[in-house]
Amino acid sequence: MASEKFIVLQFKKNRGQIVPGEMRQASNAVSAEKIAAAMAPRVIGVAAYSVMVDEETGDMASPRLISQHGETTDIAA
Repeated sequence: MASEKFIVLQFKKNRGQIVPGEMRQASNAVSAEKIAAAMAPRVIGVAAYSVMVDEETGDMASPRLISQHGETTDIAA
């Protein structure tokens, strides 16, 4: 069974590439947007996503971008 979760993902530069960094969970979409906006001035990029999480395996799928700030990469790729 899958459930919708909200995450905020920081991005950082690693050897000239933009790569995903620290991830934080948020309680809802509005909260995820607020966290991302608050982090934006301190990081190279940050994005808020809605993802479907498989309750049994913990696997995340179907990321849907809610908001983004700065330089980010496509996490679905």
